[in-house]
Amino acid sequence: MLDWLWGVVSLSILAPVFLFTPGIAAAEEKTIIGGVEDVILLPWKMKLPARVDTGAAKSSLDAREIKVQDDMIEFKLPKKYGELQIRLPIMGWRHIRTPEGLERRPVVELEICLGSKRFLTLVNLTDRSMVKYPLILGRNSLRENFLVDVTRRRVLPPRCPGIP
Repeated sequence: MLDWLWGVVSLSILAPVFLFTPGIAAAEEKTIIGGVEDVILLPWKMKLPARVDTGAAKSSLDAREIKVQDDMIEFKLPKKYGELQIRLPIMGWRHIRTPEGLERRPVVELEICLGSKRFLTLVNLTDRSMVKYPLILGRNSLRENFLVDVTRRRVLPPRCPGIP
C-alpha cells in the first residue's frame, strides 16, 4: 500500500515538471530542417548548399586563397559559387580535430538565412574542396533554432524577409 501511495505522490510532484519544462516547450517552437539545406550568406545574398551535421560541434565554410592581415581575413568562395571575395574581422582561432590531426583555423562571424530565420553564427574557414558541401552547419549554429530530421533534405528554402 505504501509503495502505491509513494508512486501517486511522486507522479503528482513530477508531472508538472515534465509538462512545463522550458526545453520541451522550446522544442515545439524550433524549426525542423533536413540533413541538407540551402542557405544564403548575408549581406552578399550568396546561395549555397549546407550539410547539417549535428556530429560537428562547430560550423565550417569552404574558403580559398586565405590571406590574414592583422585582425582581418580575406578569402574567396569556390569558383562554383562565383569566387566571391569576402573580407571579415577574425573573431578568434580554433583548433579543429581532423583525420590528419589538429588544425588551427581562423573563425569569422557570418549572418545566414535558413528558411525564414536570419542568425549570426561563428564558422571556421578551411579549404573544403575535397568534400561535397561548401558549408557545414554544426551544433553551434543549430542549437537555439532548429531540430534536424536527417531523413529529409531541403525542407526549407531560404526565404528571409527583405531578401529577394
